[in-house]
Amino acid sequence: MPKGEPRIGPDGEVRELDETFFKAARRGRPPLLEGQRKVRMNFMIDPDLAAALDAQPNKSAIVNAALRKALS
Repeated sequence: MPKGEPRIGPDGEVRELDETFFKAARRGRPPLLEGQRKVRMNFMIDPDLAAALDAQPNKSAIVNAALRKALS
């Protein structure tokens, strides 16, 4: 399969993946651009806040929203 040819065929199905594809394949998603990457920060919070955050499915989103509201 030529390099520029799409992996999805005209019938909407994924074409046969050959040796060339697997040699170039990488695990995971590509890295984000510099301005889009998250920044790791370590800080201490009270135990009751930590427990409440642990009960949430997406701690980062909640903390980001709370900090944006508090700092705006």
